[in-house]
Amino acid sequence: MRYFSTRGQAPDIGFREAVLAGLAPDGGLYMPASWPQIAAADRAAFAQATFPEVAASVLSAFAGPEISKAELLILAQRAYAPFDTPEIAPVVDLGGDDLLMELFHGPTLAFKDVAMRMLAQLYGWALDSATRGKTIIGATSGDTGGAAIHAFAGSESAEVFMLHPRGRISDVQRRMMTTVQAANIVNIAVDGTFDDCQGIVKALFADASLKAHLDLGGVNSINWVRLAAQAVYYFTAAARFECPVSFVAPTGNFGDIFAGYAAKKMGAPVARLGVAVNTNDIMRRAIATGVYEPSKAFPTSSPSMDIQVASNFERLLFEAVGRGAGDLRGLMQDLEDGGRMVLSGDVRRFIAADFCAERASEDEVAAKIREVLKSAGMLIDPHTAVGLVALDKLRTSGEVKGPAVSLATAHPAKFPDAVEAASGVRPALPARFAGLFAQDERMINAPARIDDIRTIILEQSLFV
Repeated sequence: MRYFSTRGQAPDIGFREAVLAGLAPDGGLYMPASWPQIAAADRAAFAQATFPEVAASVLSAFAGPEISKAELLILAQRAYAPFDTPEIAPVVDLGGDDLLMELFHGPTLAFKDVAMRMLAQLYGWALDSATRGKTIIGATSGDTGGAAIHAFAGSESAEVFMLHPRGRISDVQRRMMTTVQAANIVNIAVDGTFDDCQGIVKALFADASLKAHLDLGGVNSINWVRLAAQAVYYFTAAARFECPVSFVAPTGNFGDIFAGYAAKKMGAPVARLGVAVNTNDIMRRAIATGVYEPSKAFPTSSPSMDIQVASNFERLLFEAVGRGAGDLRGLMQDLEDGGRMVLSGDVRRFIAADFCAERASEDEVAAKIREVLKSAGMLIDPHTAVGLVALDKLRTSGEVKGPAVSLATAHPAKFPDAVEAASGVRPALPARFAGLFAQDERMINAPARIDDIRTIILEQSLFV
């Protein structure tokens, strides 16, 4: 399997390179040259398979001959061993046709663990004979950072520099990153928004002076293989049903919902893909109006979604323009030059064939947390509540019909203040986190300037 950049001006790469890659050299995102197919008989067998077995099958389709399915199964079994449940991504009934897929049973209580732990195992495979360590630079709106840091802590072949927006993630999210004392982990608290952090990371990947000193790698959802690993739980959930099922995902950077699109393109029986957003609703506006225009990101109770530049939307646009890299470059140039892009009727129709979108206000999020506690006896976090509010609205509008799985992307204890304010009940962290708030934190405060971040990385790197 080969991978090429959405912008069409970078060399093709193989699966091993895709494991380690962030942005392509031309600033684009890597995509598979074609969508591999999972045969109907294999998909049917997923209903009785373990999660690692499904992961091995799905990733094998993307890997081709570079790594065997047997090797992938061993890596997957290692990746998912620390999860609290052998199902990894269990699906629970909420009543009627509504279901919830719990993606928070990993080491850092968020859906990012599912893909990040697999990616860390694949990094080890990809770097097995490398003579130079890999420097991972990432940005997090809360959960990616913790998942990456826990997955890579102690690695001898990779180091992690993780940027987060100072004061804009929950205390639990921050401490899950900053209390990890491994020498190969550096947390950078940036005075800005997640979009600032993400912009800096993109600029650093294009920085020739930095790349001359370090071998850079990515673990954000700009990394294709991370999205491929997220596609696995769409397959495991869909295998429960005899008819196509819709999915609704709380969406910030558009990666999780695009993983559902990837699963559908590979043959998973997916009906509609619901994009759920909070008041930072750029993706709802883009899908509804055809105008993609970032504005100021406002802080909400669901901070992982407080994003105005959804990087992975570029991948969907690439599909929507018929994989025409020149057309895609034109749209991205419009965004860079004028701060907006306007989608053609054909592009909007392509997107609408699979995707629909709704938003949730802060009041609606709080009300949904209370409602689910009363009706189902469970606490949900604000991001999960955004998804369920959106699902209600999409059913009302007729966009979603029949069985629908909404993604529970984080444990409620990652956002205890917001959950308690909405429900009157403070969610408790699992026992293994009992000492989280007693541990020392390690992080470096920095302004949202590329030069300052570059200097920190060069001074702190183990591999310079």
